[in-house]
Amino acid sequence: MDKHYSMESLNEIAGDDLEFMTIVAKTFLEEIPPDLRSMAEAVENDNKELAYQFAHKMKPNLEMFGIKVKKDITAIEAWTKTSKSKATIMEHLDTITVVLEEVFKELKADFL
Repeated sequence: MDKHYSMESLNEIAGDDLEFMTIVAKTFLEEIPPDLRSMAEAVENDNKELAYQFAHKMKPNLEMFGIKVKKDITAIEAWTKTSKSKATIMEHLDTITVVLEEVFKELKADFL
């Protein structure tokens, strides 16, 4: 089964250092779930400034793990600069949430 994150990207950063990879994975699991919840709440409350902050904050971590939701995160960032309703980006938020929930499970299985 293919993973929703890339071990290759993580290896590249960690230089095949399993201990370091474990620390990075644990840090991701500590920081990203609350950020995801906060971003979703900000979107739900139509708080575009806060939604942008969380999307922008998460983006480098998602890229570091090779998680393929960049277009969805970018769509949320772009939405925050418009007057469009939140309905226009709910599909992107749903995609991010579903993919990250799988990543959280996979990282826990692989590193904890």
